[in-house]
Amino acid sequence: MTTVARLGLGGVLIAAGGLKIGNPTESVVAVKAYQLLPESLATAVGYALPIVEIIIGILLVIGLMTRVAAVVAGLLMLAFVFGIAWAWARGYRIDCGCFGGGGELKAGQQPTYLVDILRDFGLVLLGVWTAWFPPGRFALDGALGLHNDKEND
Repeated sequence: MTTVARLGLGGVLIAAGGLKIGNPTESVVAVKAYQLLPESLATAVGYALPIVEIIIGILLVIGLMTRVAAVVAGLLMLAFVFGIAWAWARGYRIDCGCFGGGGELKAGQQPTYLVDILRDFGLVLLGVWTAWFPPGRFALDGALGLHNDKEND
């Protein structure tokens, strides 16, 4: 089960980062749309986020530093849940920017906050599961002797 959770969470992070990394200005626009961070910090986060998502995703997929990567991924997803809930509570009409794009919605488009929150909360749970249990089969942590507990693989 942990292998599935690790691969699922890692795959989502790689996909999300990969879709954003080619157009980092869109990522900056998405982060700024939440109006949570000061302008300069929002810009830095917007540029860094795709890179962080890809790195954490790769660590999860290959199973290296699995628990640390899972905690970081879970906290990242929790931050996304908070941000989306913040935008919803404030009445902002934005695209979450989770898989590219982001910013203000066009006329006639509706936000999908509940779906986005449920998806990201599910990913938080995958992060918790992966951090709590051994890294699973095919994880480099086991092959390198960084983790030797074989139960719950």
